[in-house]
Amino acid sequence: MQELSATDSLSRPRGWIEVIAGGMFSGKTEALITRLRRALIARQSVQAFKPRLDDRYEANFIVSHSQLRIETHVIEQAEDILDCLLPNTQVVGVDEGQFLGLGLVAVCRRLADEGRRVIVAALDLDYRGEPFEPIPHLLAVAEYVSKPQAICVVCGHPANFSQRLIADERRVVVGAEGLYEARCRHCFVPYPVPSSDRLM
Repeated sequence: MQELSATDSLSRPRGWIEVIAGGMFSGKTEALITRLRRALIARQSVQAFKPRLDDRYEANFIVSHSQLRIETHVIEQAEDILDCLLPNTQVVGVDEGQFLGLGLVAVCRRLADEGRRVIVAALDLDYRGEPFEPIPHLLAVAEYVSKPQAICVVCGHPANFSQRLIADERRVVVGAEGLYEARCRHCFVPYPVPSSDRLM
């Protein structure tokens, strides 16, 4: 294998991975859309992706809880990004990365190695308060990590947990208000949720 010289290495486009990780209602998607919009203002070529599983708002748009939106490609798994990617794309945005499987880490690393900026917004904890794979692995290889906090609906302190309000043992139940709310560590109640604590 031929090694790159120092000159070749410096002339290659610089790619990197950014992860916006946190609980529900913390502004992850809004932060993603804002970064993608700024890239567009800078006349960079941008493509955005989201999993088909996320059907809460409009089918072909990433939409934040505050109704910011950006057009997107809908995919089944992380590897589909490579099939949809245009050769000149400089910035790749991914929303709800926790739903795209373990292949997300390898795809993001490949895109960054090719010189692209990769921005992923994702939950880092599931409804039980456990790490939500593959996001912990992605956090480990990312150059930049931001962890926005929501506001706990019970006490008003910073919140990083997503409290499920319905009795459902499935790990993935897609929803927003009415199904989940933001909680801090002190107010978070791991599943099963006591009946007196639901929809409070």
